[in-house]
Amino acid sequence: MPELDMPQLLALAAALGWASGIRLYLVVLLTGLAGYFGWVPLPSGLHLLANPVVLAVSGFMVFIEFFADKIPGLDSLWDMVHTVIRIPAGAALAAGVFGGDHAVMALVAALLGGGFAATAHAAKATTRAAINTSPEPFSNVGASLVEDSMVPAGLWLAVAHPLVFVVLFIAVLILSIWLIRKSWRFLRGLINRVTRIFSGKPDPGVTSAFQFKRKEIPGDPPNV
Repeated sequence: MPELDMPQLLALAAALGWASGIRLYLVVLLTGLAGYFGWVPLPSGLHLLANPVVLAVSGFMVFIEFFADKIPGLDSLWDMVHTVIRIPAGAALAAGVFGGDHAVMALVAALLGGGFAATAHAAKATTRAAINTSPEPFSNVGASLVEDSMVPAGLWLAVAHPLVFVVLFIAVLILSIWLIRKSWRFLRGLINRVTRIFSGKPDPGVTSAFQFKRKEIPGDPPNV
């Protein structure tokens, strides 16, 4: 099986970094399985992932994460804990694509991989926290299943069609930044509103709605 060329290596490094911010254990398991069964000629820096012990541990964690990520509230707690795990792991996996033979490329890949992992993790964590404000669990499960499918699809595209992956990857990065901004603004507004309620201050949204309804009542004295 021929070795991966430079476009494939670059795309794989980006994919490993980005996907680690969403499903780190699934990334480790799929990459390790690809090397173990010879589906993909892994770079030397990633050979460790094909070790049976690593495959067993990552498979167990994939099983745990699959269910933890679909329970509202628990998924956000899981994301919070993994903030300190996914980002450095994404940087390490991206650097492993180039190993010790290309020190400069490995360092650049680590920096970019960590940044991609941080972006993906922030988009996932803030979006899921916003979704968790809804009382129904179906949107949470749906979002989790989408994330489950995005990771293997992204890794496959990076190796099979690196140019297609790059185009879609740029679009996903732009979407992630937009989701972070929208979700954070929503969560910040929700936190401020809850804080005002528990501090005994009037809720501006409720007050405005009450005043609007009063204006619609015939004969009601005008507001001063």
